Amino acid sequence: MSDEELRKRARKTAEDRVGFYIHLGIYAAVNTMLILLWWFTGGINIFPWFIFPLFGWGAGVIAHFIGVFRGPSYVDRAAEHEYRRLKKEEEEEQQTVKAHA
Repeated sequence: MSDEELRKRARKTAEDRVGFYIHLGIYAAVNTMLILLWWFTGGINIFPWFIFPLFGWGAGVIAHFIGVFRGPSYVDRAAEHEYRRLKKEEEEEQQTVKAHA
């Protein structure tokens, strides 16, 4: 891999991580405001409706985390596996063609 390709990959990784941290910060700020809104409009006397966006959006934040911090290695492994599978198929096909020639 060339130096330029490494720089592009490093930049993409850094941008993805910054994007995740921005997402996490907005998630924390918005859900804090929703909890405070719930608390000051009835608090423990009413159903804690804030849990729906908290858990729903939280699932998205977890998926974003996995995609940014765990995803690249998974994609690299999957791509390598697929490459080997295709290479094996190609070699088998070439052997079949040679056998019939």
